[in-house]
Amino acid sequence: MSAISLLLALCVAFGVILIFQGLSRPQVDLLETRLAQFGDRELTLDEMEMSLPLVDRLFRPFFDRIGNALTSRLKAGQREALQEKLNLAGRPYGLTVGTFLTLQIISLVVFAVVGYGVGNVMGLTSTTLLLSPIVGGVLGFLVPQSTLSRKIRMRQKEILLALPNALDLLTISVEAGLGFDAAMARVTEKYHNALALEFTRVLNEVRLGRPRSEALDDMGKRNKVDELNTFVQAIIQSEQLGVGIANVLRIQSEEMRRRRRQRAEEQGQKAPLKMLFPMVGCIFPTLFIVLLGPAVIKVFDQFSGK
Repeated sequence: MSAISLLLALCVAFGVILIFQGLSRPQVDLLETRLAQFGDRELTLDEMEMSLPLVDRLFRPFFDRIGNALTSRLKAGQREALQEKLNLAGRPYGLTVGTFLTLQIISLVVFAVVGYGVGNVMGLTSTTLLLSPIVGGVLGFLVPQSTLSRKIRMRQKEILLALPNALDLLTISVEAGLGFDAAMARVTEKYHNALALEFTRVLNEVRLGRPRSEALDDMGKRNKVDELNTFVQAIIQSEQLGVGIANVLRIQSEEMRRRRRQRAEEQGQKAPLKMLFPMVGCIFPTLFIVLLGPAVIKVFDQFSGK
C-alpha cells in the first residue's frame, strides 16, 4: 500500500511539474505569429491556434482564469507589492501576478502530495502522517517565493556587475561624438544582460514619445540598485543644469570602478571569517582524529590492561 501511495504521489508530482513547465513558457502572441508569417500564405486564426502547444491551448486559459480569481481576492497593496517583486526579477517567463499565485497553489499541492507519499513510505504514525502533507504544503507554498527572491538578488547583482563596463562604453561612445541615446544603443548591441535589457526598454519608451529623463528615472526606481540610481540621477541633473554629459559619464565611470574595487576588498576581508566555519566544522575534527587518535588508543589499551 505504501509503495502504491508513493507511486501515485510521484505521478501526480510529475504531471503537475509538466504543467508548471508549460505555464513557465512565454505565451505565444497570435499577432506576432501572423506578422512572422508575413510574405507566406496567411494562416487563419484557427490554424494559428491549432499550431500552439497543448499547454497554451488548454491549460494556460484555465490557469489564467484561476489566477484572475486569486488576484481579485488580494488587496491592492498586496497586488502592487507582488507586481513590484516580479518587476524586480525581470518578470521571468512573462509571469503575471495571477500566474504566480497559480504556480504557488500548484507547488503547494505537489509538495503536499509528495509529503504524504513520503510519510506513508516511512511508516509514520497516524498523527505524524497527517502532519507530513501540511509541512509539505507549507514548503511548497514558500518555494516560489524563495525562488523569486533569489532571482531578484541575481538580477540586481548582474546589473551591478555590468554597470562599470557599460559606463566605460557609454563614455567612449559619447566622447567619440555619439549622442547619449546612440551610445545606449551601442551598449545594447555590445552586451546581452539585464542592464542592456533595461537600456533597451528606455530607448523604446523614448521612441514612443516619453521624455528621456522620465524613462531613466523610472529605470532607476524599478530596479532598486543604488549605483544605477546614482548614475541615473547624475544624468538627469546634467541635462537639467546643462553640464556636459561626457564629463558626467567619465566621473561616474571612475566612481563605479572605485566602488567595485572597494566591494572586492570588502569581500576579501570577509573571506577569512567565512573560511573559519568550514575549518572548525570539517578540517579541525579530522585533524584532531589523525593527531590524537593513536594516543587515545594507547591510553585505552593501558587502562584495559593489554
